[in-house]
Amino acid sequence: MDVDLPDVLAEVTEQFARYEKALVSNDVAVLDELFRADSRTLRYGIGENLYGIDAIMAFRAARSPVGLMRRTAQTVITTYGRDAAVASTLFYRDSMPGRVGRQMQTWVRFPEGWKIVAAHVSIIDEPRDAGQKP
Repeated sequence: MDVDLPDVLAEVTEQFARYEKALVSNDVAVLDELFRADSRTLRYGIGENLYGIDAIMAFRAARSPVGLMRRTAQTVITTYGRDAAVASTLFYRDSMPGRVGRQMQTWVRFPEGWKIVAAHVSIIDEPRDAGQKP
């Protein structure tokens, strides 16, 4: 299997950037578009477990647009073959000093394009190892 084919890596990186821009600007339409429209798509959030695109879309529609700005660090995107990828990043918000968010997404290429099929978001205390901070 080919890992990190340059053209595939560029495609997923572009979609990840679209996701990040949509997230901080609360562009719900783009966020909904980037998740696979399927009952098996899931998103484990900071305070919720969302099973299926309907639950994910309802969460996005109800979420407050306040405080979504963040900065990312140590983003790693790895592609596997031409149709699968994992994107991982740390994120920091001014509203959560001393804490770091972690986000992982599994992306799959479908005929309609790259879609997130599984996502996990969590927040932990900032590790004491200064080498882990951006």
